[in-house]
Amino acid sequence: MMRKNYYQKLACMVTLLTVLLTFQRYTSRNKDLFPEIKFIANTSIAANLSDFDPNVLNKEQWKRIGFSEKQVSTILKYKDIVGGTFTSKEQLKKCYAISEEKFRELEPFLLLPNTSERNNSESSSHFVKKEISVSGKFNPDLLSPKDWTKMGFSERQAEAILKYKSYLGGSFISKEKFKECFIISPENYNILESHLLLPSKTPENFKTFSSKAKVHYHSFDPNTTSIEGWIALGFSEKQAHTIVNYRDRNLYGSFKNLEDIQKCFVISADKFQEMKSYIKLNPESIKKEERKQEKTDFSKTDLNTITFKQLIEFGLDEKSAGSMIGFRKKLRGFVNKQQILDTYNIDKELVQKLISIAPLDASTVPKYTLTEAPEEWLKDHPYFKYSADKIIFYRITYPDDKKIWKFLKLKPEYEERMRLYVK
Repeated sequence: MMRKNYYQKLACMVTLLTVLLTFQRYTSRNKDLFPEIKFIANTSIAANLSDFDPNVLNKEQWKRIGFSEKQVSTILKYKDIVGGTFTSKEQLKKCYAISEEKFRELEPFLLLPNTSERNNSESSSHFVKKEISVSGKFNPDLLSPKDWTKMGFSERQAEAILKYKSYLGGSFISKEKFKECFIISPENYNILESHLLLPSKTPENFKTFSSKAKVHYHSFDPNTTSIEGWIALGFSEKQAHTIVNYRDRNLYGSFKNLEDIQKCFVISADKFQEMKSYIKLNPESIKKEERKQEKTDFSKTDLNTITFKQLIEFGLDEKSAGSMIGFRKKLRGFVNKQQILDTYNIDKELVQKLISIAPLDASTVPKYTLTEAPEEWLKDHPYFKYSADKIIFYRITYPDDKKIWKFLKLKPEYEERMRLYVK
């Protein structure tokens, strides 16, 4: 009886073991047959990129090539700090919002020189590096461009330093923030650091502080206040230039009364009320108009013939007016109003107002076929100069515009703007 029970138990164990082995083989077989999962990476942005000039990209276009809204904001602020234009790949690479990996991805498509021509010419003509010299302690918030150049910086560097200060809200805030100015090298910062009359650390509330710097008002005569003076009153550098131009050009050298100041469009009603009690108009500083000049009727002034003086009269500063006239000259005339807004270094807000009023006559703008266009015109025109040699080469063998367009293999946006000047 005991032996019978023993064999029954042994049989049960063998049966159970057989079932377990069979189940293991079944599950392992299923594992082997289960398909391997592979994650497919997103197609690189670079695969859809073509050559481009980073200076002409707007916010949406920067986003399309893979940057977040915050990164785009940083890139555009950096562009403003360096003077409104990226001059080289080397300079663009320094923008901390663009990682090394992202820069390597974009670099082959950038329509920029590797290094700044200005920097190259300066380095080749000046082998001795100009040293920075400081005589005593100073507050960098109070220095003018001349003060920075006396210290040893170039005029361009001084301009960039002041733009950086304006970007921070009109004050360098702290030694930490001053050190972050890309114009000031670590070597120069070490020379200046002990002389700076600034707190060492940035305040915790810097974001709110920088967006609206506190202004300590004092009595001032708006007719003798310089650009730096208006900046000290809480205006940006761009606004300060507009106020001075409005006073010197539109009002012939002086504000005659408080109403004149209030009419300046960059001075908001709140700002005017804030500083009104501090304004002291000295009768001696008010210039009498020797003769009233006839004002320009901009609704009848063609944008292809408008003069530098008329642009200043409208309110543009010299830089904006010069850029607009210079670009128009290169193009031999504007064909549409969008081209004017695409001009570098202009006050887009003011120019938008101007083109909404003034007409544009493009009937006299020279246009050619690709086969007939003068070589000098092709090589000098902003839209054609990068393709000029190819056009000249192809038209020798194929004197047919359609074939030349086909051989050029241009990006649609480049071809579109070139066709504006083709018959």
